[in-house]
Amino acid sequence: MSKTLKIVVVAGLIVAVTAILLLKQGRERDTGQSLSTPAVAAAAPTSGLPLLVDLGADKCIPCKMMAPILEELKQQYQGRLDVVFIDVWKNPDAGKQYGIQVIPTQIFYDAAGEERFRHEGFFSKEDILAKWKEFGVDLSASGAAVPAFERFAPAKPDERAKESVCYLCDGDINTKTLVTVQTDKGPVRLCSPHCYFIMHSCLTEDKTGFEKRVAVTDWVAGGPVTLSEAAFLSGEDETTGRPWIKAFAVREAALAERAASGGSVLMLAALQQKEMSHRCGFCDRACYSQDAAEVIVEGNAHTWGCCSHCALGVAARTGKNIEVHEKDRLTQQKITVKTFEGRVASLEPATAVAWFGQRQKPDRTWASAGCFHQGFFTSADNLKKWVEQNPYETGRLITISQALADKMKLSPEQIQKACKIGACVPK
Repeated sequence: MSKTLKIVVVAGLIVAVTAILLLKQGRERDTGQSLSTPAVAAAAPTSGLPLLVDLGADKCIPCKMMAPILEELKQQYQGRLDVVFIDVWKNPDAGKQYGIQVIPTQIFYDAAGEERFRHEGFFSKEDILAKWKEFGVDLSASGAAVPAFERFAPAKPDERAKESVCYLCDGDINTKTLVTVQTDKGPVRLCSPHCYFIMHSCLTEDKTGFEKRVAVTDWVAGGPVTLSEAAFLSGEDETTGRPWIKAFAVREAALAERAASGGSVLMLAALQQKEMSHRCGFCDRACYSQDAAEVIVEGNAHTWGCCSHCALGVAARTGKNIEVHEKDRLTQQKITVKTFEGRVASLEPATAVAWFGQRQKPDRTWASAGCFHQGFFTSADNLKKWVEQNPYETGRLITISQALADKMKLSPEQIQKACKIGACVPK
């Protein structure tokens, strides 16, 4: 072997060994093993409390996502946990002192000042609290944790006649807006043309000629009218802005009603195009923007969530960071959720929680009660008041982080099938 070749081989071995050592060090950082660098060990202050040090910068995107989390931790666990933020761009010597390589980096110190774990990148509040719990520091004992609340038996039995309850939304049926869908197993009754279009958008069967199986109710005479032969009057409520639809056997009757109540006279094709203009970004279900959560997807794309949980599901379906603007189901107060890498990055207000509506199946197991039975609330108290006002609701309170995590666990196949009815059969 020539001298030159020997030098090349030796150099290659050195590079390989160095790479292995660096990889091992990276794994130690990820798994929380203490680094042996004296400068790092000496950097930890000893206040007698567990300490979280976050090293980042005020212009780094994941660092900015960490900022509200750090502030929440500082406020909620004052006297139980110290939280320190260091801007290493403004104070570069600090980065060297702590031996960091990536920002943001979070370093966990126990009450004795010993480093227990460090993490590189964005770290959610729930993950931070879970990591402290691994080390025996259960911060939830401070009373800052979300209170447990559930109701798995209705407050009163639902004694409504089956024929008076909408198959889709479980709402009461107004006989003047009744829609009936004929199936092999009997008729399915819906409370409105809007619920019909929601169902239509969820069906997985061949929809060719499906409208011939559907009858709407004549607003004037009260009798059934084949969907494809009806005329419709569509308008919006002056107070809420929410659309309404009235069906008529003849167009002249719709024109006469328009003179009294306003709106636009439409035939089926135009009405269906209007009803299908807003679709959920997660399950593709038709929805009204007045009812839906607004979702801004990274890159400034806008879509909707037909319910609060489906809004979070947009993060799972797209694989991107999202911003959700939803309303408290009790008070209509604004709730904003921002995600980063599949985790909740910020929540306004910080006290906001989710209701996971569930329904018992014939086999006695529990499953989601559907989009009409989910919601966000600015506080646990608001959620409880809403549940009290809705005696048939069953389910439990969960954190919004948990609601997001549930969606992120779904496989592509499960997401593809989300909210799909498959077969239109009566309850």
